[in-house]
Amino acid sequence: MTKRASPHASPYEAPGFYDAAIAAGKHRDIVGGRWDETGRVQMAALREAGLRPDHHLLDIGAGSLRLGCKAVPYLAPGHYWATDASRDILLAGHRAELEDPARLDPRQLIGDAAFAFPGVPDTITHAIAFAVFPHLPMAHLRRALVNLRRFPRLEQVLFTVFLAPDAAAAALPCRQPDGVVTHDLRAPYHLLEDDVHHIARGAGWQVARSARMLPRGQVLFTATR
Repeated sequence: MTKRASPHASPYEAPGFYDAAIAAGKHRDIVGGRWDETGRVQMAALREAGLRPDHHLLDIGAGSLRLGCKAVPYLAPGHYWATDASRDILLAGHRAELEDPARLDPRQLIGDAAFAFPGVPDTITHAIAFAVFPHLPMAHLRRALVNLRRFPRLEQVLFTVFLAPDAAAAALPCRQPDGVVTHDLRAPYHLLEDDVHHIARGAGWQVARSARMLPRGQVLFTATR
């Protein structure tokens, strides 16, 4: 039997997806698993990129604060901001995952499905979007990079994607090094490395690929102006 494609660009867009998961206590599970391992990888990548406690971090697609529960204690109070398509999943992480919830004002957790970053201050110096764009068509990466240009102090943007090895392979399902099968027209999505550079240049950034091995075979890029 042929598997029917989802009518949604991302599984996270299905009606009731977040509500059902939060009600079942699965706020960790729906952000991809490997909770502690992935959070540590994110934090290590940011520190290697030069993130200091006095910097200001924007965590894009932060989910239930898998990174936030590590970044909030590291950063000075008030220096962590997070966005996600669902503010409810951000608040679930705030309730359940922070050792000291008082260090993070819930007003710094912002519902934002359009990568418009409403209400995020101009003080942001670093941004990360980890395991966000593999779930979305590539136009979302372009929109995010374009809109991030408005932050005058932003030094680096870290983001991950899945890659296909060449144009011929990109038209077919690709098995990633960690076993995940990715696609060009449905989630999880893959791109060509040339696509990533082209999108970044058009949005006013240059990107560098990291050699770091990431969970599920994702590839880390760092964008600078």
